[in-house]
Amino acid sequence: MSADIATTAAPAGPVAGRLSILDRFLAVWILIAMAAGLGLGRLVPGLGDALAKVTVTGVSLPIALGLLVMMYPVLAKVRYDRLDTITRDRRLLIPSLVLNWIIGPALMFALAWLLLPDLPEYRTGLIIVGLARCIAMVIIWNDLACGDREAAAVLVALNSVFQVIAFAALGWFYLTVLPGWLGLEQTLLDVSVWEIARSVLIFLGIPLLAGFLTRRLGEKARGGTWYETMLIPRIAPFALYGLLFTIVVLFALQGDAITSQPLDVVRIALPLLVYFALMWAGSMAVGRAVGLDYPKATTLAFTAAGNNFELAIAVAIATSGQALAGVVGPLIEVPVLIGLVYVALAARRFFPQLTPTAGPALNPEGSAHA
Repeated sequence: MSADIATTAAPAGPVAGRLSILDRFLAVWILIAMAAGLGLGRLVPGLGDALAKVTVTGVSLPIALGLLVMMYPVLAKVRYDRLDTITRDRRLLIPSLVLNWIIGPALMFALAWLLLPDLPEYRTGLIIVGLARCIAMVIIWNDLACGDREAAAVLVALNSVFQVIAFAALGWFYLTVLPGWLGLEQTLLDVSVWEIARSVLIFLGIPLLAGFLTRRLGEKARGGTWYETMLIPRIAPFALYGLLFTIVVLFALQGDAITSQPLDVVRIALPLLVYFALMWAGSMAVGRAVGLDYPKATTLAFTAAGNNFELAIAVAIATSGQALAGVVGPLIEVPVLIGLVYVALAARRFFPQLTPTAGPALNPEGSAHA
């Protein structure tokens, strides 16, 4: 995807000719990265265990590094002086909170029990995935789909606060209280607020602070024009490099578990596919219904559909001893959401086009972004 692909005023032919190979075949490289990670995890003895041991306070250092490199360029492009207009937009904030913290967890709970009634460990893992709202990779999908970058920063920050405050309580409700009311099997959730806060601080706090300081100091030292036309194009490619690196490492860590249990993966994948499709399409429709423009509706859809797989895997291991459901999450989420990027771009015609849509700033060529 490129900035120019998403600009309604630009003809498709000349634009495609200006894209780099990495940019033009992004979906292909993502699939190759997934396959490479799975292959490495399966073929290289002990690689997954070796990578898993490289941790700092329980956080995988390779994955953390990849996510930080991935998120930093996008967050450096956020116009922080515009955030106040987003925080006053109730048409965006209220639907986002409802979709993320009421509809999303309830939908995943229902799908987990309907489709995995005989697999309690995987079912628990899926419910936990539904509670862990995305605070990292969603930034990339939103940018590729020409979503509102400032709105994404606000919604991700809002989800982070709610994640720290509400995750444990919602986990207790959906794993213990609600199953008890319905006469179903109950599970105890053992997760500390610090564990959740640590995930938020590492995967969002660090790149957010780095992006904010980069813009603040860069514009102060050299001016806004230099920042947008010189610095941004130079750091933009690292978002894609970080994304591909993260995917390779993530799938290498769990490649053996995924490839050795293909039937279980298929069973887990089905509710996840239904979940991503319903959450994304429903959120997009809600955005259109409440009068959001295309960029904000797209941001609403991707922030509602994405999940925090790092937190979900950690909590699933602590709760049920089974991380496969959390691992299959990105296995399904990555190709599905990259596909939905294309669907979102095709759906722009259903939204009013008041101004040309600024494209994703992940183009390695550094092409235009307003």
